[in-house]
Amino acid sequence: MNPRGLKTLGMWLFILSDLLTFATLLVIYSALRLANPGWPTPFSLSPGILYATVMTIVLLASSLTMVWAVDAMGKDDRKRAVQWLLATILGGAAFIGLHLTEWRHLIQIDGITPSTSLFGSVFFGLTGLHMAHVAAGLIYLAILTIGVRRGKFSAEDVETGGLYWHFVDLVWMFVFPLVYLMAVKV
Repeated sequence: MNPRGLKTLGMWLFILSDLLTFATLLVIYSALRLANPGWPTPFSLSPGILYATVMTIVLLASSLTMVWAVDAMGKDDRKRAVQWLLATILGGAAFIGLHLTEWRHLIQIDGITPSTSLFGSVFFGLTGLHMAHVAAGLIYLAILTIGVRRGKFSAEDVETGGLYWHFVDLVWMFVFPLVYLMAVKV
């Protein structure tokens, strides 16, 4: 295998290990939810679920801009690749900002914290780990953007960054319905 293919293989191995971590946490969340008939349902349709839906749309839009960055880099259009990478970073930063606003609301208005309930512990742990992955992705994409702008990174490097970003988005596609939609106040 050539050294360039090792980057992609390394990313796939990292994603696989991270997939096992998130899968385990989601199974634990599900088991706890099923074992506790009084599991809280803190999210009303508005603003809770609508807000989480906006967060989801923002994250999915950032995945689309990442696709466009990979495409531009594949066509050796570094300027456009940088623009799409910056748009991806903006979307990821908006997701984190929206998520932190949601956390503040849950803590200050609803009184839900990691120490007040099992739900709070699991919710903040799971969504916090996901948010940490988004933040790490933003750092990774910022370094990638600078390198692309300076001509130091290849199309494979951008594609490898895209693998990570799409993985983070995919994890959210499991967190959103399981944690949010299943916890709607009826």
